[in-house]
Amino acid sequence: MVFTASQIAGILEGEIEGNPEIAVHKLAKIEEGEKGSLTFLANPKYTSHIYSTKASVTIVNKDFIPEQSISTTLIKVEDAYESFSKLLEYYNKVKNNKQGIENPVFIADTAKYEEDIYIGAFTYIGANVVIGKNVKIFPNVFIGDNVVIGDNSSVLAGARVCSESVIGKNCTIHSGAIVGADGFGFAPNKDGSYRKIPQTGNVILEDNIDVGAGTTIDRATLGSTVLRKGVKLDNQIQIAHNVEIGENTVIAAQTGVAGSTKIGKNCMIGGQVGIVGHITIGDNVRIQAQSGIGRNVKDNEVLQGSPALNYGDYNKSYVHFKNLPKIVNRINQLEKKE
Repeated sequence: MVFTASQIAGILEGEIEGNPEIAVHKLAKIEEGEKGSLTFLANPKYTSHIYSTKASVTIVNKDFIPEQSISTTLIKVEDAYESFSKLLEYYNKVKNNKQGIENPVFIADTAKYEEDIYIGAFTYIGANVVIGKNVKIFPNVFIGDNVVIGDNSSVLAGARVCSESVIGKNCTIHSGAIVGADGFGFAPNKDGSYRKIPQTGNVILEDNIDVGAGTTIDRATLGSTVLRKGVKLDNQIQIAHNVEIGENTVIAAQTGVAGSTKIGKNCMIGGQVGIVGHITIGDNVRIQAQSGIGRNVKDNEVLQGSPALNYGDYNKSYVHFKNLPKIVNRINQLEKKE
């Protein structure tokens, strides 16, 4: 896709300094910009690159004043980072604006869908599925029986949405994600073997949810595994059966949440965090990467470590831990003197 500086300025409501007709067809980092590319400058640390970049167009803040000559055309906006993000969103929307039903696909006779959808090749859509307006289902997707998908949602290539799952409006399920697989439920037998406990519940994703590639969200044993509106999950996360995650909570990659745990709203959880089952985590909690959470957590706590401690206490303790060999050596020297 090719855009002129004038068209981009119109989308971003920006002001042009330079050639309004210069065209771009790709995006680049400012230090790697070349002819035909669009870039941006938001972090002052990268200012020096604007004088050497070969990018055709650069988005900058309105208060930017060049101190040397530049060759790139500028588009001045209130917030360069926000505007570039807006442009990326627009670019993705245009790029993924596919419609129609490709072949081959399987769509059950009892499935219901709107005319303005996209269904990619080799997709399976089961019985009694209901698909809303402007939904996009990319190739090699499996949609199980009785699934509901709300308006403007996308299921990207290779994802799986298992039976009974409910997907809200404006959600994105990225490639390889699995929504609604069986929860990990087994009961021990007297002989030491295990028998499977049927998982008869479902998964409910409310509106504006993003599920990263390779992430798995298990169906409930009974009832529902629920992600409230605005939740964002990174790649390769495990959400176990009957978990509930509150509004606008974000979780980074490789985190695992065990069954029946409740996480509050507006939490931020770092990568590789392990959270045990059957606990409650309050609202506005911050958990640093690689922490292990084995207890209930109150609102507004900031935690780090395994088992996790208050963030400030952890840092103080870590100072002593780092110095432990020196401390032991000093103790040994003192004991020798006695």
